[in-house]
Amino acid sequence: MMKIHRHQIALARNNPLRSSTWATMSILGLLGCGTLTVCGGWELVWSDEFKGTLIDTNHWKFETGNHRGWGNHELEYYTSRSENACVSNGLLHIVARRESTNGFSYTSARLKTEGLFAEKYGRFEFRAKFPAGQGFWPAFWLMPEHSPYGGWPGCGEIDIVENKGNYPAVVQGTIHYAGPRGEYLHSSGLYTFLQNDGVTNLHTYGLDWTTNSIQWFVDGKLYETQDRWTTVKAHYPAPFDQPFYIIMNLAVGGDFGGNPDTNTAFPGEIQVDYVRVYRKTGP
Repeated sequence: MMKIHRHQIALARNNPLRSSTWATMSILGLLGCGTLTVCGGWELVWSDEFKGTLIDTNHWKFETGNHRGWGNHELEYYTSRSENACVSNGLLHIVARRESTNGFSYTSARLKTEGLFAEKYGRFEFRAKFPAGQGFWPAFWLMPEHSPYGGWPGCGEIDIVENKGNYPAVVQGTIHYAGPRGEYLHSSGLYTFLQNDGVTNLHTYGLDWTTNSIQWFVDGKLYETQDRWTTVKAHYPAPFDQPFYIIMNLAVGGDFGGNPDTNTAFPGEIQVDYVRVYRKTGP
């Protein structure tokens, strides 16, 4: 989720075979192949379907506070209150509000699986809708549980999807890493929705991660592949060869998309239908 625009590679590719595979996974899920079982060469190893009335603390932890803007000059103060994160009607709601608390003018929520679940390689899938409006910054991303490659950016970061609220027709997937001398680098790609569609509708955002390739999907359509990266004092495929945990959050303001303006409507919320992680079991 961190952004320092120093180096960027934008890729857009289409692969009918990959799209077909994702469509097959969706069909299998509808047929009941969806609770820690094996489907089409993939084993579902972790999921949250948000079917209850409470956030499952065996799956998620809250990160709270602002922590000097999280390195991005963000304006929100994250809380664990039900006003900012709750489960209802089969959805997780992460809500950003314009309200004063602890010296900040906005509240929101940030959830993570650190210490509870982490996975190296596999398929990460997230079905959700995002708010539209200047200053909203929704993100679903991965960080290493325990990295031998030092701090950020050498440890690596994988952004499965993020969006600038004032551009609801475009989402982005990114990897962050370090060059051989420790310099910050990142590689990313953009996906643009068809006319009259965008992030305010439910869509499935996916990532396939192997030893030497990371691929991004929207609704089963491949739009980005990254297979080259580096880090400090370690050989490829470092740093993306360690277990990573999941983070979901709705930031307000910051370096990525700018701050809210007078037209930004609050509250704004992410609605999450499910989060699923699969492990490859076959060719």
